[in-house]
Amino acid sequence: MLDTVLSKKSVALRVTVKGAVSALLVALAVALPQFAHMAGGAAAGAKWLPMYAPALLAGCLLGWQWGLGVGLLSPLVSFGFTTALLGSAMPVATRLPYMTLELAVFGLVSGLFAKSIRGNAWLAFPAVVCAQLCGRTLYVVYNLIAGQSFAALWASVQTGLVGLFLQVALVPFAVVALSAISKRDDAR
Repeated sequence: MLDTVLSKKSVALRVTVKGAVSALLVALAVALPQFAHMAGGAAAGAKWLPMYAPALLAGCLLGWQWGLGVGLLSPLVSFGFTTALLGSAMPVATRLPYMTLELAVFGLVSGLFAKSIRGNAWLAFPAVVCAQLCGRTLYVVYNLIAGQSFAALWASVQTGLVGLFLQVALVPFAVVALSAISKRDDAR
């Protein structure tokens, strides 16, 4: 979607702007879990999945390459930042591999819809749902291979339903709102 706004700009400027937006989304992915844990305690991350929304936004707004990058970097940057500055890693080291893969899938799959979203911002809804289904499926498969029980994984998926529903409600509306703003600005 951001490509529409930047379509008449140079390639270097497009890459710079997309890089800056990506960096902001990674920073948001690091900050949101901190707020969630302050507001809801230790279980808030698994319930609200606050790190996932920025990866979805990156995909919808910037495309699959940038969504993939934000998805890959967000948990890694968060882990490094929270370990170095706060002394307590978020996500914890045992969650880091599958969260990195899952967020990468969230950003990648939502980004596959980016060109369609440019023409119709409401397509952000199926983009988010499809990304969630693919990402959560990867989460379950990865952890089954790693030896977790299906019952424990299903309980974890159920715990995260609140966050998934919030993402379906908030991310597409943010994309639609940003699309409306960019169209309004183009009309001026």
